[in-house]
Amino acid sequence: MTTHLESGAQVSATTLLRFATAGSVDDGKSTLVGRLLHDSKSVLTDQLEAVEQASLNRGQEAPDLALLTDGLRAEREQGITIDVAYRYFATARRRFILADTPGHVQYTRNMVTGASTAELAVVLVDARNGVVEQTRRHAAVAALLRVPHVVLAVNKMDLVDYAEPVFAAIAEEFTAYAASLGVPEITAIPISALAGDNVVEPSAHMDWYGGPTVLEHLETVPVSHDLTACHARFPVQYVIRPQSAEHPDYRGYAGQIAAGVFRVGESVSVLPSGRTTTITGIDALGESVDIAWAPQSVTLRLADDIDISRGDLIAPADDAPPVTQDVEATVCHVADQPLSVGQRVLLKHTTRTVKAIVKDIPSRLTLDDLSQHPAPGQLVANDIGRVVVRTAEPLALDPYEDSRRTGSFLLIDPADGTTLSAGMAGAAFAGAAAEAVVAADDDAEWDF
Repeated sequence: MTTHLESGAQVSATTLLRFATAGSVDDGKSTLVGRLLHDSKSVLTDQLEAVEQASLNRGQEAPDLALLTDGLRAEREQGITIDVAYRYFATARRRFILADTPGHVQYTRNMVTGASTAELAVVLVDARNGVVEQTRRHAAVAALLRVPHVVLAVNKMDLVDYAEPVFAAIAEEFTAYAASLGVPEITAIPISALAGDNVVEPSAHMDWYGGPTVLEHLETVPVSHDLTACHARFPVQYVIRPQSAEHPDYRGYAGQIAAGVFRVGESVSVLPSGRTTTITGIDALGESVDIAWAPQSVTLRLADDIDISRGDLIAPADDAPPVTQDVEATVCHVADQPLSVGQRVLLKHTTRTVKAIVKDIPSRLTLDDLSQHPAPGQLVANDIGRVVVRTAEPLALDPYEDSRRTGSFLLIDPADGTTLSAGMAGAAFAGAAAEAVVAADDDAEWDF
């Protein structure tokens, strides 16, 4: 793969699209994914034979393509998706990483996992049922996670006689709802995953539809989230000091560039200390280079001997993120144990982990109608709510809307290391007014 960099832009011959599928139970997500893999010739012979045998064991004459993604035994027995199933495939035009996420309400946290790195979300709707509560829930999660492209796949059109008015009504309702959440691009496609209509090949039954098939849209949608165009951020993972005869004075700071571009000679700030210095060298793959960009793993050498350790963040001096100990964010609670006001946690942000306390939970979000339940006191599994967290040490945190990499964090149970919540700093939705967060007064009993 050839790479060329001009004015901070990275161009590759073959692009990669990460996308997630979501929808209510029995809307046909796994069948769509199976059809996509099968019709795009992305299924190995032994995989197809295993699916055919499993289908025969269940008394089905034709292969159940949903079994290509329902990998857990419990999923195959129930005919549902429980875990996030990842699949990797490619066409001549693009490479794909697909996350097939569950439809049940109790597995909302799994959709958050699958969509957290996605650049596109495919939300399925049963043409017979239209937009239901879980459809709105998945659209809201996609909006919260700032997924830039959403595809509405109106499935099972064969069961409504391929009627255009049915599709048009569903598309209009969903588009209005998703647009109100700030989703920047919504594409509606009528399909039949079981019959293969408009999945890979255009449908012969819907001549009234002139748009792309699902695969055509996946192959051509612009992957607009260019990490090299974002604010430059370098979380330090490791300090390299060989102190050998060959490199007696070498001091380098190793890590993966989270976003943006760094150049030799550039003035940078080291956070949270705020000290300013200059990049004197960049080492990549054992060689010195003048420029490096996300997501390369490199070692930076700096002009001054500054106290830098794992968890510090290096950023351009004129474009450094704010440093704070009061984090206001939206979190999706993923643990079975609740998250409560006053609870002590660990907050992991990039390579930095600090002690923290949940200072306030101003509201819990009801995703079906976007109403706010004020002061719930705690969040339970699959809840999404606003939190205010006070950290023991300062953090250099970007708003999530500016950077999905450096605007996200995890809340962790300090007792056993269990992940409690996935957090997104700043306002919840891009298109809606930011929720009013109740400002908590300073507490004299706090010990940090």
